[in-house]
Amino acid sequence: MTMTETIVQRIARMDPDRLRRYRENLDFYGGQQWVGTPRRRERHLTFNYAKAFVDKATSYLMAGMTFAVEPVEASAEAEARARRAEEALRRIQEEDHLEQLDFDTELDAAILGDGAYKVTWDPEEQRVRISAPDVQGLYAWWVGDDVSRVWRIASRYQLSSEEAAALYGVRPPVPGQRAKETAVTEVWTQDRFELWVDQGLHREGPNPYGVVPFVVFPNLREPKRFWGVSDIPPLMEPARELNRAISQLSMILELSGNPIAVLEGVEEARDIAVQPGAVWELPERARAYLLDLLQGGGIKLHVDFIEVIYRALHDLSEAPRTSFGDNPRSLSGVALEMEMHPLLQRVRRKRLIRTAAYRRRNELALRILEQHTGERYLPVRQRIVWGPLLPQDRGRLAEEERVLVEAGIHSRRRAMANLGVEDPEAEWKQWLEEEGRATSHQ
Repeated sequence: MTMTETIVQRIARMDPDRLRRYRENLDFYGGQQWVGTPRRRERHLTFNYAKAFVDKATSYLMAGMTFAVEPVEASAEAEARARRAEEALRRIQEEDHLEQLDFDTELDAAILGDGAYKVTWDPEEQRVRISAPDVQGLYAWWVGDDVSRVWRIASRYQLSSEEAAALYGVRPPVPGQRAKETAVTEVWTQDRFELWVDQGLHREGPNPYGVVPFVVFPNLREPKRFWGVSDIPPLMEPARELNRAISQLSMILELSGNPIAVLEGVEEARDIAVQPGAVWELPERARAYLLDLLQGGGIKLHVDFIEVIYRALHDLSEAPRTSFGDNPRSLSGVALEMEMHPLLQRVRRKRLIRTAAYRRRNELALRILEQHTGERYLPVRQRIVWGPLLPQDRGRLAEEERVLVEAGIHSRRRAMANLGVEDPEAEWKQWLEEEGRATSHQ
């Protein structure tokens, strides 16, 4: 960046390849999968398996996700702090509708290749607000070759002239003048905050949080790279070939239903109609017949080729047909897990990344809450609890947890979290109240 170049001008030239990939992946997911425009009478059918695979993997990934907060040491103070932190995070989850936000963000990350959260304080509602900014407007700087240490984040987004005037006091358009969108750029470092409106610096000052309030994470990580990998690129080529092959087969079947008349030894023909009872007058030694496109087993070759592409799609997406509910062999137990193993491995790779992102997000929320309420929430130990990927025997799981609790290996709260109870603390309190009432009536 030159001495006269502003951060906004630099951002305008940054990451063109990454932003181009975002647009291509988003368009492909939306169904724009053919290259070029169709010629006259050319058929372009689109079977959007890319969208189906991404949606399916996201549903498996986010099934039954919750969290638990535990004390970092065995003391009454640490226990009370952990309970306050968990209650605060549950409240934030409800206020910001995080279950829906997390699913939408995960879907966005699977398509584009990256996801992000922003954790700030809402002065009007006096609470922590968690949002998911569009990564197409995010730019990051990290320390040297350590992509885990981000020292600056810039967030660029568009506002209408009315929104810019209401939020930042930007002069509204003159009556009769055409309103235009305003480009807003937030630049965050650990110490400083800058707000740029279009090309001008609108506000600057100390960072009120003392940390960069963003959590940026990859969908799947490439070694030594900050930005992630989308689920879409491996599916592009086979999806395009599948669309082409089925479109071609569809045209053949249509032409077979409306057969082509072939005339040999005829220099010109008029009023040739292919219909029941049609009579053609042909010159001597001329021959007429209908072209049979289905003869010789040609259709089976097309179908076999489509099956090959279809298998390639499932292999590259790591989502076997069984993950779509097709289980003709009635597999269960270990056999079902082996059948689903490719998808299980992919989901577990993603969960490793998401676990770190959710822990960081919760830590930011608790830190900001401490700054504005004066109540202590940190340090605590967080545990992200993921739901089972395969159908489970809940009776067997409950029996296993009961044995672990009685043996002193698991606490009751941990057992409830492992069984998918969304709020173990509230459930435990309710059990104590019911137990107390039952004891008093005896």
